[in-house]
Amino acid sequence: MIARCQVDYDGRLTAHLPMATRLLLVKSDGSVSVHSDDRAYKPLNWMSPPCWLIEDGKLWIVENKQGEKLVISIDEIYHDHAQELGAEPGLQKDGVEAHLQELLAEHIKTLGDGYTLVRREFPTAIGPVDIMARDAEGASVAVEIKRRGEIDGVEQLTRYLELLNRDPLLAPVQGVFAAQIIKPQARTLAEDRGIRCLTLDYDALRGVESDEFRLF
Repeated sequence: MIARCQVDYDGRLTAHLPMATRLLLVKSDGSVSVHSDDRAYKPLNWMSPPCWLIEDGKLWIVENKQGEKLVISIDEIYHDHAQELGAEPGLQKDGVEAHLQELLAEHIKTLGDGYTLVRREFPTAIGPVDIMARDAEGASVAVEIKRRGEIDGVEQLTRYLELLNRDPLLAPVQGVFAAQIIKPQARTLAEDRGIRCLTLDYDALRGVESDEFRLF
């Protein structure tokens, strides 16, 4: 939907977007996001699933299980369209990212002493988790691997964890966000959600000694 609207968020903090024309996206997973004509793919504000949308005329109230609320007051609707996207075939990883997954699975103790591999590409209803492992105490650990760790990768892992933790045979499931480079904003978000961040050394995993910063 494209509409002139005002947006107010009430949760761990409060935020206000004054009346302006914006793009409102409601996806089949229940998520709601508010976009402007800049910031590329990043929304101005959003609510991740599981959450619930209540429409009361031109007032949208989106609430999650923590009681956080996103309130969208719509003044005028310019365009309203619904489209089913169908089954998602999944992201085709680039060569480096796919190789990182193989290498980390092979050297699973990079995650920590006592870690064991359960499976690569562990299946879920919303897509495969890169690596499912167990720590030294036998607890389940889900690992999301990126070449460059950004906020969208943390959001992806968060969705996996929310789903996996509903399975009594797996729960509690901890998360590890692993990447060659992790952006500061992504690290902050991950740590706030109890997700451990791990920076991967591609050369070390391959058994190749890096000559960076060496004089000879």
